[in-house]
Amino acid sequence: MRHATPSALDQLEPLLFELRRLRLLKEKSRGIFYRGASAFLHFHEDPAGLFADVKLDGEDFVRRRVSTQAEQRALVAAVRRALSAESAPRAPRK
Repeated sequence: MRHATPSALDQLEPLLFELRRLRLLKEKSRGIFYRGASAFLHFHEDPAGLFADVKLDGEDFVRRRVSTQAEQRALVAAVRRALSAESAPRAPRK
């Protein structure tokens, strides 16, 4: 599975637009997003479709299919939840 080509990213432009609106993410280059200093999300393509590798748990990349609008909406929702969980205040340790 190779990284997404410019033409594949063209197909994902509505998704990229939504991700760019999330203030905790920084797009270092087209389709490659960072959370702080760490890589957070990037895209791949193969004959089975378009995919995002994303660190929803903040640690390990998981692959999510993003070929359809429904899959893209689900990814944005999952990213929002992950970013909210990461930025939520944590209880002090005892």
